[in-house]
Amino acid sequence: MGKNYNAERKKEHYYKMAKKEQYRSRASYKLLQINKRFKVIKSHDKVVDLGAAPGGWSQVAIAAVGEEGLVIGVDLEWIRPFDEDNYLTVRGDFTDEEILTKTKSFLNGMAQVVVCDASPKLSGIKDIDNFRSADLADNALKVCDHLLMHSGNFVMKAFQGAEFDNIVKNIRERFKIVKTTKPPSSKKGSVEMYVVGKGFKRMF
Repeated sequence: MGKNYNAERKKEHYYKMAKKEQYRSRASYKLLQINKRFKVIKSHDKVVDLGAAPGGWSQVAIAAVGEEGLVIGVDLEWIRPFDEDNYLTVRGDFTDEEILTKTKSFLNGMAQVVVCDASPKLSGIKDIDNFRSADLADNALKVCDHLLMHSGNFVMKAFQGAEFDNIVKNIRERFKIVKTTKPPSSKKGSVEMYVVGKGFKRMF
């Protein structure tokens, strides 16, 4: 991605809006639009944001839960702190048992919502990238098994391809209501889709 890409990006509508409205990422608008439509995050909720850096989705979640809620951002990368006291960060791989345990201790209970805008490391080879997308989805669902309360909600990014139907199928097995959506702020040429799960069916 060279100079032309960066120049075009800076002209892009949601990029300019994010700068103007002081969001850390244009991706913030994706969660804003998803939450407006599906009412996934509510006031007082506890939210776990997987792959949270640089904090665009966390920013939206903090506003949605209000002062009585809690947002925990988990990422391998350092996340610049927010001013709000109800935002905590866990630095590490969310598939790691130790990181899950630490996140759960910060929750002091269970989360009402898990969100994941993380992307796998893409190789450019379609079959490999499909597999990596499916693997990431499986790991995000495992986090739900550990941290999400019964009847909780889930949002995650997935990529259209050979494994997409299987990803949706696996989410349907765990949630009462499952919808797929492509918010207006998602670039038209992108193969990304978002899967929304409501009503987590906790098995244990």
